[in-house]
Amino acid sequence: MRILVLGSGAREHAIVKALLREETAHEIIAAPGNAGIAAEAETVALNPNDPALVADFAVDNDIDLVVIGPEAPLVAGVADALRPRGIAVFGPGKAAAALEGSKAFAKRIMESAGVPTGASTRAATIEEAERAFDEIGAPYVVKADGLAAGKGVLVTDDRAAAAEHAAYWLQHGSILVEEYLEGREVSLFFITDGTHVLPLTPVQDYKRVNDGDAGPNTGGMGAYTPLPWLPPGFVEEVTERIALPTVRQLAAEQTPFIGLLYCGLIITPSGMRVIEFNARFGDPETQAVLPRLQTPLSHLMYAAATGTLGGMRAPEFCEDVAVTVVLASEGYPEAAVTGRTLTGLDERGGFEGVSVAHAATARTPDGGFVATGGRVLSVVALAPTFEDARHKAYAALEGIGLEGGHYRRDIAAGIA
Repeated sequence: MRILVLGSGAREHAIVKALLREETAHEIIAAPGNAGIAAEAETVALNPNDPALVADFAVDNDIDLVVIGPEAPLVAGVADALRPRGIAVFGPGKAAAALEGSKAFAKRIMESAGVPTGASTRAATIEEAERAFDEIGAPYVVKADGLAAGKGVLVTDDRAAAAEHAAYWLQHGSILVEEYLEGREVSLFFITDGTHVLPLTPVQDYKRVNDGDAGPNTGGMGAYTPLPWLPPGFVEEVTERIALPTVRQLAAEQTPFIGLLYCGLIITPSGMRVIEFNARFGDPETQAVLPRLQTPLSHLMYAAATGTLGGMRAPEFCEDVAVTVVLASEGYPEAAVTGRTLTGLDERGGFEGVSVAHAATARTPDGGFVATGGRVLSVVALAPTFEDARHKAYAALEGIGLEGGHYRRDIAAGIA
């Protein structure tokens, strides 16, 4: 197939790598891509958030499948511009993408579908937020209602900090004040054609910037999979209690969800709850999940895009574990310092079972790389044990130079 992958991050690089790994050769085009993707596939300077532009490009270039990586093009309605023109799209339309684009919409869908989640109050003013703080109590969970690039959530015991976070995001729209849920978090992805769902493998990511889950929230600093500590039947329970009811509720409201349903979950003493839904692959979880996938990713995505997922078997994964560690620029997540030189990426190829997914990199005139954003790249290691995978990932990271660069050193620590 000729496949157009929209996006420019490490998630999209992981998707491209998975597609190129298949036995059947595909023609991959990434828009706009990044320096790492450009080393493996064609890239084009196309704005992925412009529905008409993307649709024209797909038609003019005989694209068989469009894969929408980030959330912004989904919420902008790119899928809605493509489908009427006969292009298969892996990604929901604008109305269904509100499952990620609006926390309030997601809460309503969960309530209508009977999906377990925490209590929440919507606030449109700081006075309403303060009343919600009084009613729900500490720790305070404050969420921006709309897209916030992974930075819209604050969990704190500090009432003043909660009010400051609320006041900032209220400038951009309403917020949600939610019940604090205690437990271990899990991410589980589902491929869906709007009727059927197929689960991928559970994965855990690390949101805080520093070791020991200290510091501010980020877009994600690392991940690992599988999760040996999960109870038996976990995936089946999530499928029956969360994924299927959600997909069916959206279908009943004439907003079918086609693509990747990301279930952000927490296992509490009172049972499983949904923290959030996303409408696309998670980052950095995708970088850990896809290297273990043995079923061709293109088959799964095309079946979802064409409504034929019902005839497919559950995806298969290799026995190896995967550990992903994110290298970030100095100052991330508050104010990342960019433009600094990256070294050691070419030498990294000497580590067996290790790959690098670029997130924010660009080529220099002499053929080197510079960092262009906060999360610069993900180092991904596959190995039979977590100890081996961690050793490989961190050994590779030690050989990569970035002035002021930092990464967590406790990803998958203590997992056996």
